[in-house]
Amino acid sequence: MTTPTTFEHRRKPNYKMPPGSTDAHCHVFGPASRFPYAPNRRYTPDDAPKEALAALHKHLGIERTVIVQASCHGTDNRAMLDAIAANPARFRGVALVDDKFTDADYAKLQDGGVRGVRFNFVKHLGGAPDMGVFNRVLDRVKGMGWHVVLHLDAPDIASLSDMIRKLPLPVVIDHMGRVPAAGGVEQPAFRALLELVKMESCWIKVCGSERISMPPYTPAIPIAAALMKASPDRTLWGTDYPHPNATHDADEADLVDLVPQFAPDAAAQKRVLVDNPARLYGFV
Repeated sequence: MTTPTTFEHRRKPNYKMPPGSTDAHCHVFGPASRFPYAPNRRYTPDDAPKEALAALHKHLGIERTVIVQASCHGTDNRAMLDAIAANPARFRGVALVDDKFTDADYAKLQDGGVRGVRFNFVKHLGGAPDMGVFNRVLDRVKGMGWHVVLHLDAPDIASLSDMIRKLPLPVVIDHMGRVPAAGGVEQPAFRALLELVKMESCWIKVCGSERISMPPYTPAIPIAAALMKASPDRTLWGTDYPHPNATHDADEADLVDLVPQFAPDAAAQKRVLVDNPARLYGFV
């Protein structure tokens, strides 16, 4: 099944995104007929090709895009690279790689707009990676000016904190650390996350409200607000479209309308949507 490439039937957000706004966490899936899914994948999504993503962003008023390679495609980054090639000035990517990648492979990713690598530690996606591979990959990409994106389970944040603090390159943590919003800002997992994001090398994405709470996502607001306050210049935002493994059908307009609730100040909104992603990903 393929995701529709029109969003005319969906409501537009009430919040108007500032010029240069960036979706710093979204995906493209397939089409499987052209870009097959990985044989060892943990889930099989509906196709959500680059045309669907472009239509969504036009609908929402988003001008820049960071495509994050999802585990269902494994280390075959071709669908992502193909999407970036459609508008390389406004697209960047985060790849999945292993230590079989050669210098030529990395050069192709760099030239294709990739600026980071991602590792999953989430149990339902297979759990922690081979740490030997993890460390060898980071040693390889740290000299390229890339960063590492970490997808974590909330209960593991505290135990992984020492490792994260020692990493030799910038770190971006996905989906507000997947801390359950119902637990509030005093829960131990969130306090551990808050300490991490105070580090100069640590960035945080205030996306995934639909992962840590349910509509209308009100419990996620204090979580995101506290993260933005703790790290105003290293916070990113994204839609997580098309929401793989979601518990419900999220409306991206609802997620956009959360931004002014996370940060009522227009300058803070511009930082998270425009300035911070431009600095990390080299948008001009």
